Amino acid sequence: MTTYAWVIGARGLLGSATSAAIGRRNGWVLLPAEPLPWEDDAALVESASATAERLLRAAAIDSADWVVLWLAGNAVTSTPPAAIARELHQLKLVLDTVRTTAGSHGTAARGAVFYASSAGGVYGGSAHPPFDETSTPVPISGYGRFKLDAEASLFEFSRSSGVSVLAGRIANLYGPGQKLGKMQGLISHLAKAQFSPRPASIFVPLETMRDYIFVRDCAELVVDCVDRLHAVSAVAGRTEVVKNLASGQAVTISNLLGHIRSLAKGQPNVMLGYSAEASMQGLDLRITSTVWPDLDKRQLTSLPAGIKATMDDVLAHIQSGG
Repeated sequence: MTTYAWVIGARGLLGSATSAAIGRRNGWVLLPAEPLPWEDDAALVESASATAERLLRAAAIDSADWVVLWLAGNAVTSTPPAAIARELHQLKLVLDTVRTTAGSHGTAARGAVFYASSAGGVYGGSAHPPFDETSTPVPISGYGRFKLDAEASLFEFSRSSGVSVLAGRIANLYGPGQKLGKMQGLISHLAKAQFSPRPASIFVPLETMRDYIFVRDCAELVVDCVDRLHAVSAVAGRTEVVKNLASGQAVTISNLLGHIRSLAKGQPNVMLGYSAEASMQGLDLRITSTVWPDLDKRQLTSLPAGIKATMDDVLAHIQSGG
């Protein structure tokens, strides 16, 4: 079965890696699409409607499956509430547009929507790690609450449209291509600091535990999850799934600094400090998954190899004048 895919956020870290993963897959077709105009809601709806129409028309002609992958978003833990509310509002606008288009084509049963949620956001205050999909989400920041609200909007969309959905709660994503101007991505900022006189600032305890998943590994897992979602919904009908996407191997900040020290053959260029934002960060965020666990049995990029690839990318970016 062919799957036509529209990647929203295709220029971002996960979006670009997922677009590349789709290009490597037999039976998958990536829909060429311009970035959505986020500055204006009316233009956003018009553009989303036109792209959704092209996606579903192509799928209908070939009697194919289709998927919208929402891999966009600028919100981080420190994002102001108004900006978070706008991001949620725009997600709902696009989902409403997809619902209307799927209804007009009668192709909801062959459709799917994937939403990139955040394991760290939703499990920030949860008890008894490692956290799996049965763990009670306890967000401790506006960002985490936003991710749960976005998941709720996704499920409401599914129930009203008949389209199957998957909320992928992603662990700490890292790798080549991370935006260094965004206050997110500790590994990229540590890498940048090795080639800069300005140290990377660390505002959480060094024993803080995080699960880091390399972006290419995560992208392949996203595509596999969509394949599984289509297979399940073809038998069971409309399906809602929450799945954690993680490496399953948590490390401390101290461990990370040790890897940087070994790869750089010198002391990491870091500065320890305090920030009120640190109170919105969980100390132990070990993540695992009990949903479709067979999909997690794969050879993942080792943390040293992933950090090395990230450092090489950051250095090339700096040398090119970026």
